Amino acid sequence: MALQWMILTYVVAAEAAIAILVTLPSPKAVKSRIVSLVSLILQPSLFIIPFAGFQLLDIYWKNEHRLMCTGEVCTAAERDRYEKGIYKSQRNAALCVASCLLYWCIYRVCKYNREIHRLEEMEKRFKDE
Repeated sequence: MALQWMILTYVVAAEAAIAILVTLPSPKAVKSRIVSLVSLILQPSLFIIPFAGFQLLDIYWKNEHRLMCTGEVCTAAERDRYEKGIYKSQRNAALCVASCLLYWCIYRVCKYNREIHRLEEMEKRFKDE
């Protein structure tokens, strides 16, 4: 299971870097090349949405079937282990949500940039006529 979370962590880091790259101000020629490259990458990287959804279902399933460690029955070590598991599941859930949100943000920014480029082309055509 640790490999899945490591992969998801790297994907979120890559998405964050791409989001920063796409949103930074740059010249039009560079921006259009970056957006076109990222747009080509977006469709194959759509796998992250069902992957993150499956991981969220896994977190939910494990949370529902987790042994509760509250009260005087548990030792201090068991209570620490229980709390550590809760914190890890919360971190992993935040990671899944971040991956989906970042993917959506990158998609929308690329779509807006393509739409702006298309509208600029239309405006240029109308001015030429």
